[in-house]
Amino acid sequence: MNQEYRLYIYAFLSRVMSNMPDQRFIADLKANETLLDALGESSRTWLLQHDDKYLLEALNTDFTSMFVLNTQPVEAFVLDAKNDTLVGLQNPVMAFYFQHGFELNMDQTELMAPDHLSIEFGFMQSLVYRNELQPQYDFMNAHLMIWVIPYMLGMQSMAQTPFYRDICDFIVEFLAADYEYLHTECTDAQS
Repeated sequence: MNQEYRLYIYAFLSRVMSNMPDQRFIADLKANETLLDALGESSRTWLLQHDDKYLLEALNTDFTSMFVLNTQPVEAFVLDAKNDTLVGLQNPVMAFYFQHGFELNMDQTELMAPDHLSIEFGFMQSLVYRNELQPQYDFMNAHLMIWVIPYMLGMQSMAQTPFYRDICDFIVEFLAADYEYLHTECTDAQS
């Protein structure tokens, strides 16, 4: 898999999961033919046939319903029914970030959990940028593959818009393909 593509996709997914779409996000998405192709025909058609005002309302309603009101995309919330977020190095994700030089200032973000999916995708983007394959594989193995795929499969059934149905499917397919890529690269490097 191409490093530039992987870098771009992790950045895009980090943005998608961080907050509700705004006008700029919608305009950028509609203008990006390659990304629309990757998401699927139903998203492409739906996004291009509606005006931005309608899309903004529909996407914000869907995002809020799926990722704020029902269950937040936070690893600890998904894996532990107590909805507790461990702070500092007690949090296994924070410990992984620290071990790999990923500086996370929680005061600089509206996201209140270091294991929020947006931040985890941002961490992967950082590792891809630094071309650190083994830590990418280790993080996927210890974190993303454990909770994100089952979470997205569950959330897909809640989606009311083609965009969020397709984004859930896209995340599952992308992570599975990226995991396979990293497994192959890391296994070959060890041989």
